Order: sequence, then C-alpha cells, then structure tokens
Amino acid sequence: MQVLVRWIRQLPLSDPMCTAKQGFGDMAAGNVDNSSKETDDVWYPRRDDLANSNVTRLIRELRLENYDALYRFSIEKPAEYWRAVNNFCGVVWSKDFSKFVDLSRGKEFPRWFVGGELNWIDTIFDRADDATCANRAAVIAETESGEISTVTYAELRDRVRRFAAGLLALQINPGDRVGMLMEPGIEATVTLLAIVYIGAVFVPLYSGFGVDPIVSRLASCGARALVATTGFRRRGRRVDTTEVALEVKKRISLDLLVLKRDGGEPMNTNAADWASVAATIPSPTLSSARTAPHDPFMVIHTSGTTGLPKGTVHTHGSFPIKIAHDSLLHFDVRPGDVLFWPADMGWIAGALVVASALIHRGTMVCYDGAPDFPDWSRMSRIIARHRVTHFACGPTMIRGFAANESVALAGDTSSIRVLITGGEPIDPEHFVWHWHHFGDGTAPLINYSGGSEVSGSIVSSVVVKPIPAAGFNTASPGMSVDVVDTAGKSIVGEIGELAILEPFVGMTQSFWEDDERYLDTYWRTWPGKWIHGDLAIKTKSGGYLLRGRSDDTIKVAGKRLGPAEIEEVLLEVSGVTEAAAIGVDDPSKGQMLVVFIVLSSAGQESISPTAISVHIETRLGKLYRPGRIHVVTQLPKTRNGKVMRRAIRSAYCGLPSGDLSSLDDRSTLEAIALLAGQSSSSAPGSV
Repeated sequence: MQVLVRWIRQLPLSDPMCTAKQGFGDMAAGNVDNSSKETDDVWYPRRDDLANSNVTRLIRELRLENYDALYRFSIEKPAEYWRAVNNFCGVVWSKDFSKFVDLSRGKEFPRWFVGGELNWIDTIFDRADDATCANRAAVIAETESGEISTVTYAELRDRVRRFAAGLLALQINPGDRVGMLMEPGIEATVTLLAIVYIGAVFVPLYSGFGVDPIVSRLASCGARALVATTGFRRRGRRVDTTEVALEVKKRISLDLLVLKRDGGEPMNTNAADWASVAATIPSPTLSSARTAPHDPFMVIHTSGTTGLPKGTVHTHGSFPIKIAHDSLLHFDVRPGDVLFWPADMGWIAGALVVASALIHRGTMVCYDGAPDFPDWSRMSRIIARHRVTHFACGPTMIRGFAANESVALAGDTSSIRVLITGGEPIDPEHFVWHWHHFGDGTAPLINYSGGSEVSGSIVSSVVVKPIPAAGFNTASPGMSVDVVDTAGKSIVGEIGELAILEPFVGMTQSFWEDDERYLDTYWRTWPGKWIHGDLAIKTKSGGYLLRGRSDDTIKVAGKRLGPAEIEEVLLEVSGVTEAAAIGVDDPSKGQMLVVFIVLSSAGQESISPTAISVHIETRLGKLYRPGRIHVVTQLPKTRNGKVMRRAIRSAYCGLPSGDLSSLDDRSTLEAIALLAGQSSSSAPGSV
C-alpha cells in the first residue's frame, strides 16, 4: 500500500488515470483551494462535484465566492447561515423560530431556534404523499440469512403512526424515556421514529449488551419502558435476548416491556407484543407531538474513563438539524440516493443514518448481521444488490476488507458516489486502499469525526476541496474549531487539543440531570472552550489530522506523540493487521512506549518483534523505540469495533478499569493483564 500512495502522488496531471485532472482547471481559476498540497492529497474534486454538489448549490444560493467564504459566513453570521440551512434542507417547523440562540445561561447551555416549534419526524414525512416520494423505498432491510424487505415512504409513515398510536394506548406519554434494544431493520426504524413522533425520548441500547449496561443506562435516565427483540441471528446462530430483557424489567421495575418476536418459540411473559402494538389503528387526527427545539428526543450514553456512562441529551432543534446539515454538505446526500451504513441502532450512528437518509428523502439500507458472514464479500454484494450510492464503514472494517481483498471485492461497487469512514483514526495506507478499491479511484472518501456529544462531525471533508490521505479538509461549517497547546493558545503544525471556541448546533444540552459532570468534561479545562478530548494537528492550509484521544497521549522524554501516529507506522508492516499503542510510566523517560499487535498467519511466520522495533525506530526516531512489543491474538474493542486503548492501559498497568460496559470480549483484557508482568525472556512474542 505504501507503493500505491507513492504512485498516486507521482501521477502526472495529464495522466488519464489521475482523478485530479477534472478539478485542476477549476483550481487554477481559484474555485478550489489547492493550498493543501502541503499534505498528501489523494483525491481531487470531479467536475460534477464542483458544478452540482450540495455544497456548490448552497454557495450559489448564498451568493458567496467559494467554500472558504461559506465557512467564514457560517462562523461570522450563524443566524443567517442556519436559517439558510433550514430552508435548503426543507426542515418543517410547525411554528417558525424568532431568534437563533439564547445564551442567557452562558455559552455552555445555549437554547437554539428560540420561539419555534417542531417535531423532526415531520420533515421526513412532509412529502410522503408526493408522487415522487410516496412510492420511493424509504428503508430496505436485509437479514443475515438473506431475506430482503422494503417499505416505501407512504408505508413507513403509516407504520410509524400505527406504532405511535399503540404506544399512546399503553400510556407512554411525551417526555417518557423509552429504551430500544433491537437489531437494525424496518421494525427498529419504525420504533425509533414512533417514540419521537409522540414526543417521548428515545434511549438507544446496543443489541449485544448484557443486563448490567442496559440497567445502568435505563436507570440513569429514569426510563419507563423498553422495546426489545426476543433474539436475532449472528454468524448463522440465534442470539437470544429475551431473558436479558426480562431480567432488566425485573431489576429496574420498568412499567412496560414490549417484545418483538423473532420467530422463536412464544414466551410466557407479561410483555406486550410488538406486532399487536404495531397493528393499532390510529385516530385520523393523530399527529406528531408539538415540541420546543430544546425538548429532548434522545438520551444516548457514552462511556467515560471513570464512573457510569454519560447520558448525553439531544433535542429536536439540535441533533436532527446538525445531521441534516452534515449529510447535506459532507456526505452530499440528495433525494433518491441510497445510503448503506452498517451500524447498530444502539450507537450514535443508528440515529445518524436514519436522519441522514430520510430527511433528504433517500433510501436507507439496513443489515442486521456480521459484515464478514458468510465471508468478506457480504458488504460489496449488498452494495451491488441495492445499487448503493453512499457507503460508510469504520477503519476496522476497512482493514478487514484489505486483508481479504480478493473476496471483499467480489461484488460490484461501481454505484458508489461517496465513501464515508469515521469512529476512530485511520492510517493513510488503508485510507488510500479503500478509496482506490471500493471507490474505484473516483469516489471521495469522507473522513468524519465528532462523537455522541456533538451529534455529528467537528472536522470532516467536503467534495469541493482536495482530500488528504487519512485527514480532513475542513472544520464542519457552523463550528469554530481550533487546536490549542497546554496553555490554551492556538497552534498550527503541532499536536494539541481539539477545541471548539463557541457553542454549536448539535452539542449535547448537557448530561442527563448532571450539569456538573458535563461542565467538568468539556468546559473547565480552559473556560469558554469546549475541549473534546482529541489530539489534533491543524495544517497551514486549514485542514486537520487527528492523532487519537488526549487521554491516550504518549509522552516520552517530554516529547508528546499520539497513538495514531505510532499505529500508522506499525500498520505499514506487511503482516500486521491491527495495532494499539499506549504509554506506561517509566522512571527515566517519564513514559515508555508499549505496543500490541495482531498478526496475519503469514506475519506470524515472517515478523519478529525485533524487526517491528527497528521499523518504529527508523520511522519515528530512536526516542520512540518501544520498551515492550506484545503480539496478541485480539485487541480489546467495543462491540462496534473501536480499540479500547484506555482499557488496555488500565489492564496493563493495574489501574481502575472504568466503564467496560461496551467491551466486546473481557478475555482480551485478561490476556493483556497477564502480559504486564512478563519479561522478554519469559514472554514469547514480546521484547
């Protein structure tokens, strides 16, 4: 892959294989910022991107000169900018807002779109009777076993109203918190939309959670009800969740449990039946609940380094509008597009995908199984089957594709117009591989980074500017973003903390009934600045590179390094499939670098830890020669595939583990704890 990167950089502008060629005339005319040539650009705008993308259309509508002018406008005139975004996205307001923001409680607690009234589900169904939209597929669901079902916009609206009527009949009221423990699909989408439709508050739960993490999340926000599946298929085997749901109800005394049968044997429970609730005949006058922009519609929990998960609160006038904005400008989603983002409904991506596809009247493809079942061709075959235009996945999945290239590319991916990745840093080699293979060298790969607390992105890319390998070509419009040093001062070209200088549409309203923890987490490092906890570099051209979480910072002999920089170097080695780097206290250097790697079968035979150590020293310098290298069979990850570096460091150093509710396999941490006391002489695969 290093060869591929070098080959792309060296392509002459006249080479017919160089995708840059279509955009260079516009760059020369000053329509596209080419200053990012200081970084390793691998993709340049196509003619259609420059002429017809959503970004270009919004620039024209606002009569601005170029993208940089659009970004400045979003920061300098936010009220005008967000009014234009609302109009452009067709956001439906039952009562128009009179003021953009109220900061009477300080910038930490803004209230957006003051005086307005909306329920964001109305925006999805506003045109469900139009001939162009009513019969368009809203959701296509494919199960792991291969069954495919489709629901149109008109049918989805009818099903949402029916389930909403059923919830109201069960005495679920506006403001009630309702947990949802369901695999992706039409029923989960209907459930989510119906909860919000009646003004209740959706509480996402990962479909693979056990009892304890579900109880802690539902109890922390005082949930009244849980809608759950009885089971689902994963890697060809049934995963039973019935007993989990029943135990949750028993432990926190939920008023209501609704179970969706998955075809297994009927259970003798007191739970309401999902199908019966969904068959309720709604009153002809049933309409969506009227809500204020600051009324919550979702409480989603994100793990902290210590204590219970944090319940981030998102409102009708913040999260949906931020996601409509991001999918418009970063993903370039248009009516009729087909978006496939294989993500569990229990994570932020679940609600994000629903809003991204349906607010813009596209089609959402859902898949409820493992991405490599029955083999790694599953994703490309889904893309081919449904003519997917927008495909999103995390770096972990991309590494799986690259390691199984011949199988992963079995399906036709030529329908893809935009690729998206996010959730964790990606190394340049796998970024380029994915862009070149799944995107055929022409579709942009949009790197998208934010978090549950900010709804969508802080930094991302747009299709009217060159996109650097593994980087971001812009801060998200509407967000005043900077990188600051240990004194809170702006820096360029150096690693620092990613900071947001002003309140922004999409930010959590707070943590559920815990303002102090919210303020401590984001606002009190440097008063007046939101410190997100990411290490970043701001480039001279205004782009960004992420270097891992600041909690994961490695500081050897006073020199600060992000784990992503080390992991990128490790992944350059053929045979290394995954890597994690941590810093461990050391009396002479302050911290010692310790790395954990997973090897392919070929790598196990050909790679020695000594060779790995020499490679790191050659690439990063003698200072960063690892004190320990451990070869492991698997890295500890969350259930959606993110490497848990903090948990690795805690296990290795014997520190308190913090919240491990999202850990997929506890034995991976136990194995790392055993490595801690082993020396190079007693630990094969370690140095």
